[in-house]
Amino acid sequence: MLSFILPIVIGLVAVCCMSLVPEPHRRHLNAVVVGGAGAAYLSGGGLGYWELVLPVVMSYVAYRGLESWTFIGIGWLLHTAWDVVHHLKGSPILPFAEHSSFGCAICDPVIALWCFAGGPSITGWIRARLSRRSGAGEPVQEADSVRS
Repeated sequence: MLSFILPIVIGLVAVCCMSLVPEPHRRHLNAVVVGGAGAAYLSGGGLGYWELVLPVVMSYVAYRGLESWTFIGIGWLLHTAWDVVHHLKGSPILPFAEHSSFGCAICDPVIALWCFAGGPSITGWIRARLSRRSGAGEPVQEADSVRS
């Protein structure tokens, strides 16, 4: 069960950390990160020359992601597909962690969903929710004690 929950938590932590970066830098940084993710398997992938395909595709997707959250989300889903292939083939993203590609295949869609939502500031959303619960920011209602 932990092998399913931990990658989701890691994805949520990644999204929260990225939320700290202001726009438009947040989108640009995510485009660079997803481009780098395309090269994650190059050091020991196990698919031979096919390992060179994903970095090329991800470079294009990352370039388009500089202007589009949708392309960044697509990049994370492409990386998810690559993770699944590597998990099934038995060549994990982290050679010392047997199920790391499986975990990555669960984590990446969490990030992709956030990207498809436009990469909103999760930390800003949490702050707004907490301030609404505490009553801060709500308009103060005048008492009915003074009537005309």
